[in-house]
Amino acid sequence: GDCYGDSTAVSTLVQAGITRVVVGLRHPLKHLRGKAIQSLRNEGIQVDVVGEDLHSKLFKEALKSCLIVNAPLLYRAAFRVPFSVLKYAMTADGKIAASSGHASWVSGKSSRGRVFELRGRSDAIIVGGNTVRLDDPRLTARHVKGHVPVRIVMSQSLNLPEEANLWNVHDAYTIVATQRGARRDLQKKLALKGVEVVEFDMLNPRDVMSYCYDRGYLSVLWECGGTLAASAISASVIHKVYAFLAPKIIGGVNAPTPVGELGMNQMTQAIDLIDVSYEQIDRDMLMSGFIQPIPDLSPVIPSVDEMPSVDPEVSPYETNIISFYKTWDTFGAFSNFSPHPIHMPDENGDYFTWPTVEHYYQAHKFIGVDDPQAREIVQEIKLAKSPEEAARIGRTRQREFQELVRPDWDSIKIEVMYRATKRKFSTYSHLTDMLLSTAGSVLVEASPHDLFWGGGREGEGMNYLGRLLMQLRSEILGTIQTAVEVGEPA
Repeated sequence: GDCYGDSTAVSTLVQAGITRVVVGLRHPLKHLRGKAIQSLRNEGIQVDVVGEDLHSKLFKEALKSCLIVNAPLLYRAAFRVPFSVLKYAMTADGKIAASSGHASWVSGKSSRGRVFELRGRSDAIIVGGNTVRLDDPRLTARHVKGHVPVRIVMSQSLNLPEEANLWNVHDAYTIVATQRGARRDLQKKLALKGVEVVEFDMLNPRDVMSYCYDRGYLSVLWECGGTLAASAISASVIHKVYAFLAPKIIGGVNAPTPVGELGMNQMTQAIDLIDVSYEQIDRDMLMSGFIQPIPDLSPVIPSVDEMPSVDPEVSPYETNIISFYKTWDTFGAFSNFSPHPIHMPDENGDYFTWPTVEHYYQAHKFIGVDDPQAREIVQEIKLAKSPEEAARIGRTRQREFQELVRPDWDSIKIEVMYRATKRKFSTYSHLTDMLLSTAGSVLVEASPHDLFWGGGREGEGMNYLGRLLMQLRSEILGTIQTAVEVGEPA
């Protein structure tokens, strides 16, 4: 809850009579580091931080476990790219496919089940054009309920088939990253299918990861071939490797290997994996290890409270423009994706607790349409386990079934978002306090890909969510001023 400016977690521990709290890691994001610890200590609760207050061998092992569990957030905070995992399956002689390119299946069924789990823990899956042409994969987390990752295809020339499983966005969203100007005809065809095409001046793993960082992704799974894998490793954007080793030998001088040319001529140049672990999975062996050490940020990143003692001239809030985007920012609670349920009428006029503003917004694309399928879509969105899932369902169904979208949607969607946003802030007083603290600043929703509600990556967006929040802030301030003038409680 602390990530959203809510002190419920701390106050609940206090009310429960807890007398001691052991913290594994301080939060790696600057605006959250130390806030809860200080609040607990102010309430007279003993707080011990592993590695700071507790130093025994047992606690060193505990700290290591905490670092591994929180590795995605730590890598993202330290390197400003998502935590990236390279996964591949190879034979005992180091091949990921036959000389013909045929690769189904290198590993066994149990290993493939583990891959589905890895996908379900990732925000995006990346492949190259060769994988699309040769394997025509789906890249979904089949058999694993819950989160569905975005699928990203990196293709410099856009030499891709017009028909492929990845172009079916019914089950998962697809992004194609390519070089600026590549095959405009195919770009248009993909866009008509609901595939998002993103152009880069120079397509490379580092810039794609920076783009994924801007989109708010925490973890990315690379399931690419050897050439792209080598490029990603050389760009230092791969942090961990999962290698599934199958007890098979296929041979072939030209059979592809997991990692292409890295320019290393001596074994002493080889990359040594860190914290390597081994696991038997049926007949296969899974070896995993980190390429780069997990960054422990606690000694080097001062919290907001500590900042004045480090540099009295620096204020983290001294700016005329305040950007927000989910939990990564100080004002991430302003996002329509924040986990603040709102009690609002549903399609029947009955009050329903919508999990987030985004659930409410996406469902209202179809509310009021007299069609059984539209009502089914509303129910599907209401039951979505996350705002990201609600957004994916709403956007996908809107593209697939345009005739089921309410005819007045374009003219009413701003009002729908404002109604839900206003209810969120009226329900949670700490959010109102946070909003009022931004008085005098321009609010910008920093989503890089939403050019209507967000500000866009290059500031080309219309930023309607930021506008609505500033409008709401003005209304609240006006109400307070009126109350002060007539002598009533604000």
